[in-house]
Amino acid sequence: QTLIRVTFVVGLWIFVGNSGVVSFGHAGFMAIGAYCSAWLTLKPQSKSLFLPDLWPFLANAEWHVFPAAVVSGLFAAVIALIAGAAILRLTGIAASIATFAFLAIVYTVYSSWEGVTGATSSVVGLPRYADQWVSFGWASAAVLAAAWYANSASGLALRATREDEVAADASGINMYRHRLVSLVVSAFFTGVAGALFGHNATYITHETFDVVMSITLLLMIVIGGLGFIHGAFLGAIVVGLIPVTIANGRSFLATTFDVNITIPGLESALFAAILIGFILFEPMGLYGRWLKIRTYFELF
Repeated sequence: QTLIRVTFVVGLWIFVGNSGVVSFGHAGFMAIGAYCSAWLTLKPQSKSLFLPDLWPFLANAEWHVFPAAVVSGLFAAVIALIAGAAILRLTGIAASIATFAFLAIVYTVYSSWEGVTGATSSVVGLPRYADQWVSFGWASAAVLAAAWYANSASGLALRATREDEVAADASGINMYRHRLVSLVVSAFFTGVAGALFGHNATYITHETFDVVMSITLLLMIVIGGLGFIHGAFLGAIVVGLIPVTIANGRSFLATTFDVNITIPGLESALFAAILIGFILFEPMGLYGRWLKIRTYFELF
């Protein structure tokens, strides 16, 4: 699960980390990838039961999961190209609000199109595919692609627009084009991560891919360090450990001191407090702090 988180957080970082535009819509690309993979890999008998209105070529398809994951990523990338063509003409907070609107559209469609997505019902019976080695392979591919893009001409130009839009525009950099390229690459890996998510749990439901998921993804990047690919990797691991730590803490208190802590929303409140703390006191994230510590010791 941690490696799957790394895949979609690094995918998100390709866009957010390089462009500086906060995206609330990447959970929508995860949903697109997850449901596309389900359409391609579920047994036809299951699709006739859960998804009776699928088009014939999808209703009869039964692909291997690897090509289905690749096609799911490509489908998410195509949707990103279409949506981004409109969204990325906006800048600043307007662009972020537009990404939230995109997520709302995806959420509404996938929670209402009963014969194609199952609507409010779960789609079950997905073949298990995302074991530790498959997840490691895709996470490695996402990290390599993110590093390649960050050091490409498009990535360097995009980071220039992040630092100073006016100066970059005066230098002849086409901010719109580079942001669109970044979003398409980002959506591909986010869509693949959605497919991996479904084929790890062996079921999907629209409720998984909501605004809470998007905020959790952003939380991972902020905690790790927004400007660093290493930070995205580190943030995915740290945020993944928080629920485990809370569960172990509850178990320890219950068994040692006979104290049962069942506070509704404890994890969400803790995530919010951590996010506020990092924004106020450590805006460069954990990796930024490590760079400062390393630089300090190098002076000696």
